Amino acid sequence: MSRRTLRNEVLLVLGVSLGASAVYSLLELLRRLSVATPLSQQASQLNQSQASNHWLDLTYQLVGIGFALVPALLAVHLLDRGNDGPAVLGFTPPRLGFDLGSGAGLFVLIGVPGLGLYLAARALGINTTVEASGLPDVWWRYPVLLLSALQNAALEEIVVVGYLVTRLRQVGWGLPAVIAASALLRGSYHLYQGFGGFLGNAVMGVIFVLFFLRYRRVGPLVFAHFLLDAVAFVGYATVGRHLSFLQ
Repeated sequence: MSRRTLRNEVLLVLGVSLGASAVYSLLELLRRLSVATPLSQQASQLNQSQASNHWLDLTYQLVGIGFALVPALLAVHLLDRGNDGPAVLGFTPPRLGFDLGSGAGLFVLIGVPGLGLYLAARALGINTTVEASGLPDVWWRYPVLLLSALQNAALEEIVVVGYLVTRLRQVGWGLPAVIAASALLRGSYHLYQGFGGFLGNAVMGVIFVLFFLRYRRVGPLVFAHFLLDAVAFVGYATVGRHLSFLQ
């Protein structure tokens, strides 16, 4: 494919996925800054309930998770059409031990400093309070939170790292520009949380792109991201409301 075709493809993939999320996130930040309530006294609610009927709510949650994965599947499909496919993302050959082990290492590397950065940003008044779970206390709450964490991880790492890095390199971008583009995009669609959310995720983005460029495997990134979100979602649903420093 020509470079022009690849550029258009990238814009379209981002336009129906995380690029659009970045625009809406920026608008949400501007809305938050336009009101009298300080940013640190506002809340960002994740995994919200969609219906008062628990079975209908569960259906909404599962449908939302399913459709949110479509852009990731589209990205893999488009890479496959160019004879790149899952191999360029590092899904083949399978290396389960490496993927899980290195993913757990990335989780530790990012998780603890990430929590510290979040608390510091809130103390400085540049971030909202992130309420990681608004689901009712029903039997399906934790399975849905884990599925949501997996969906976030797969979508973001496949599109923002595996797909975007591959395509931008094929277009002819240099490594510094590729790293910056991926990291800034990741930070941008977290702007709804505040400036701390942007900064923390941008730094995470740099680390993840560097890892991908070194090992050419998305699997560890997906697993690390899943662990980060799973701990945040399930932890908040379990004990978050009882920990004053998270409120």
